[in-house]
Amino acid sequence: MKLLWGKGLLALLIKGTSLAAIVAVASTVSVSAQAATMTEALVQNYVAAMKSSANSQSINQVARLVSDDALISLSRKGKSTSLDKDAYLKLLQNSWNDTSNYNYDISVDNIVITGTQAKANVTTNESWVKNGQKVSFVTTSRVTLTLSTGNAVLLRAVSQVTIN
Repeated sequence: MKLLWGKGLLALLIKGTSLAAIVAVASTVSVSAQAATMTEALVQNYVAAMKSSANSQSINQVARLVSDDALISLSRKGKSTSLDKDAYLKLLQNSWNDTSNYNYDISVDNIVITGTQAKANVTTNESWVKNGQKVSFVTTSRVTLTLSTGNAVLLRAVSQVTIN
């Protein structure tokens, strides 16, 4: 009798619950079970995509590699500034507009992965010509990458800039 009552109660609960609620619960369970984690391959994909995007001077491609919540701190000769995503992209676009022969290279090491984030040491080498003078920047950073739509994107960077 208890077994029948239990089945009857479950049937009544299911009948009383909307299909949308059941689908919502099932979707939540499904998404939780499929939660992605950061991998070294995703970090390397980020590095390759950033190099390609910067060298092609595609601000839209670079924008896809930077989180909307990004914070980039730059230091040079004891002076520091912090940029959000929009300010970073504007600085980059202005630099490209005012120069020629732009070249960008990036390397990464000391990758530490925890869940959906990776921290890594990143070195970028940028060079260009402005007003007939060749300029080279070397930036060393400790960055945090996070997952966004299955890809690694820049969330935080603490950077030291050296102009050669």
